[in-house]
Amino acid sequence: MKSKVYFIDLRTDYKENLLQKIARLLKTAGISKIIKERNLVAVKLHFGESGNTAFIRPVYIRKIVETLKEIGSIPFLTDCNTLYAGTRSDAPSHHITAISNGFAYSVVDAPIVIADGLRGQSETCININQKNFNKVYIGSEIIHADSLLSAAHFKCHELSGFGGTIKNLGMGCASRRGKLAQHSTVAPKVKRKKCAGCGDCTAHCSQHAISLIKEKAVIDPKKCIGCGECIIICPNNAIQIQWNQDIPVFMENMVEYTIGVLKNKKGRALFLNFITDVSPACDCIAHNDAPIVRDIGIVASKDPVAIDQASVDLINKEQALEGSCLKTNTKPGQDKFRGIYPKVNWEIQLDYAEKTGLGSRTYELVSI
Repeated sequence: MKSKVYFIDLRTDYKENLLQKIARLLKTAGISKIIKERNLVAVKLHFGESGNTAFIRPVYIRKIVETLKEIGSIPFLTDCNTLYAGTRSDAPSHHITAISNGFAYSVVDAPIVIADGLRGQSETCININQKNFNKVYIGSEIIHADSLLSAAHFKCHELSGFGGTIKNLGMGCASRRGKLAQHSTVAPKVKRKKCAGCGDCTAHCSQHAISLIKEKAVIDPKKCIGCGECIIICPNNAIQIQWNQDIPVFMENMVEYTIGVLKNKKGRALFLNFITDVSPACDCIAHNDAPIVRDIGIVASKDPVAIDQASVDLINKEQALEGSCLKTNTKPGQDKFRGIYPKVNWEIQLDYAEKTGLGSRTYELVSI
C-alpha cells in the first residue's frame, strides 16, 4: 500500500497566504489525530549553525506552533547538541545560536529545550536489536515527549547524499555518544598535493586529530571521530571522504537511530520536509552556498521513508539553477545529489530503511 505524502507549493494569493497554507497542510495530513490535547510535543528542527542562513524560517515554525496549540497541546522546540566544536556544541551556546537565528520565544511562541542536556550527556538508552546496533542513545527529552513533529530542511549532505527526515531524526536526536557511534567508521583522508598548510582544519577539529607536519595536514585515525567537518572547512578541497564500505554503514546507522527515536512514538509522529533553499551541504556548516534548484514547496507525511523519497523525486524533476555549484546532472530527471556528490549512493539509506520496516519508498503524492 502506498504511503500518502501531502504537498503544497509556494504559490499564494490574497485569499490564502503561505502561513495559512502551512496550517492547511498540517490539518490535511491529520495532525489532530496524531497530536492530542495536553500532549508535550517535541518539535524537532535544526536551528542552523551561526553564519548559516538556509535553515527553516522561524515564522514558519511559529505557524506550526500555533496549529499545535489550537489542538490544546504544549509544543517545545528541540534539537540535540553537536558532536563537533561549533556554535551548538553545548546547551547555552545552542540556545544563543537559536535565538540569534530568530528562534526566540517572542518570535516562535514556544520554549527551546535542548534534548540531551548541558553537554550532550542527558540520554536515554533504547533497545532496537538491529543489524549494527542493539541499543541506541537518544536525547532524553525527545523520548519523554508525548508526541513528535519533525520539521526538516531538505538539502544535500556530504556523507549521506541528502539530509531530510531520516537525518533530522536519526542523527539530530542522538546524544553525543549516539552521534559518535554513528560517525565512528568514517575517517577522511588528506590529498597532500591540494593541502596548502593553512591550518584551518587543525583549528576547527574538536578532537585535535589533525596536525601540520612539514606544512601539510595529517589526520590521526585513532583520534578522529568521523564528524566530517574538516571536509567542509578546508578551503582547498584537500580533505576528502574515504569512499569505502564505511559510508553505507554510516547510512544504516542513521536509519537504526531513527528506529530508536520513533520506537515509543508509534502513531504519534508527523514529518515535514521544507524543500526550500536546497543547499549543497548540511546546515551544520557556518555558511551555505547558493541553492541548486528553485524553492519547490513543503511536504508532510506519517511515513519518514516516503517523505524523503518524495522530496528527492521532486528535486530531481527540476532544472538546476544557474550559478550554483551543481555543474553536472542539471537537467530535469537527472540526479542532482549525484551531481554534487557523485560517489555517494543516497539510495542506501532509503533501501535500508524500507527493509527494516521503518517505512515505504512507494508513495502517493497528494497536492493540496
